[in-house]
Amino acid sequence: MSWAYRILFPLLLIPALPYYFWRMLRRGGYGTGFSQRFGFFPSPGPKTPGKRRFWLQAVSVGEIEAIGPLLRQLQATGEAEIILTTTTSTGFRLAKERYADVAHAIGVFPADLWPCSALAWSRIRPDVVILVEGELWPEHLAQARARGVPAYLINGRISDKSFARHRRFRKLSRYVLGHFRQIAAGSEEDARRFRELGFATTLTGNIKFDVASDAPMSADERARLRAELGFGADPRTVVLLGSSTWKGEEALLLRGVRAARAAGQDVRLLLVPRHSERRAEVAAEISASGLDWHQRSSGGPTAPDGTVVHLADTTGELRRLTRAADLAFCGKSLAPHDGGQTPVEAAAAGVAIVYGPRMTNFRDIARGLEQAGAALKAADEARLAELLARLLGDADARATMGQRAATWHQSNRGATERTLALLLGR
Repeated sequence: MSWAYRILFPLLLIPALPYYFWRMLRRGGYGTGFSQRFGFFPSPGPKTPGKRRFWLQAVSVGEIEAIGPLLRQLQATGEAEIILTTTTSTGFRLAKERYADVAHAIGVFPADLWPCSALAWSRIRPDVVILVEGELWPEHLAQARARGVPAYLINGRISDKSFARHRRFRKLSRYVLGHFRQIAAGSEEDARRFRELGFATTLTGNIKFDVASDAPMSADERARLRAELGFGADPRTVVLLGSSTWKGEEALLLRGVRAARAAGQDVRLLLVPRHSERRAEVAAEISASGLDWHQRSSGGPTAPDGTVVHLADTTGELRRLTRAADLAFCGKSLAPHDGGQTPVEAAAAGVAIVYGPRMTNFRDIARGLEQAGAALKAADEARLAELLARLLGDADARATMGQRAATWHQSNRGATERTLALLLGR
């Protein structure tokens, strides 16, 4: 099976290379560490006596954010030397900013091709390898098995589409997932699916609950943040957050804000697109709306007073900015998109939450929030517009939902400690 993958994957990759190069050019920043994608990882030097070398791969910004508490607790044990790699340029920048004091080395994950992976392995020489969430790299895992290095999948999740593929191609699924010594599932549904496929799985919970662990801001802190965003300090102002929005969702939120303001409500929009490279497209939509707006990437973090729409087209700030909101919409939850974006940061901040019907990647989390009375799901775009209009005008309902969200979040913490115990064999 390994040799079949080594032969077929390059053949399948070649036709897709123009698309990937286009994406890299569009997003920018891929020149840094580019040679590492071919396996030329800088030598991290001899291993520290008495410590095991953990190679942890987190593909992008979301995963880099999620592993923060785990990295710090792992480093604090005094038993680990951490090599952290990521795939995207934004993930690499964030990793360097956040974890330079924790990781022994930070770099770029090699292409999952035999020569590239083998070269990186010969330089890093890990004792343990860890993948995060849905990452499955067959060559990387084959290198681990060939060297007798245990591999773990943490915060493991398996989407509807992935689960269907695993069930359809069970032999391939057994080959890939069978490389893991243990799978730490992020939810009960994920654990059930991995077990149904026949793999040893421990339910540790979602480590993202431990990242967004700050309590809601004090009134003074929140007022300062809202003033920074150009929304003023009037507590009657309602801030709607578009959290990690995708194409089409920004237009819906802009229409909702214009309608609310036409009805006499002081509603502002904090818009955080999922992909910052869409900034020109989103900026054009905002400009066409006729609303006063500010672009964070070009105009700086401090917006002029009276700003109605603040376009936060930057990276790594969503967690902080969420705490300025009164109501949050989770992106990628409306057709034609599917999967959803995480509502955990909004819950931790004590913000009322709404989303469309397609939160399939966060099904258990969404169900828990809805049962707690902290979030509401709209069946389609029209109903979402109605739901937004109702909640933007109901301060008591928003406050109640936000309080329930914060309580629900606190009750779900602790996954980091359980995951760490699994990795250390305790």
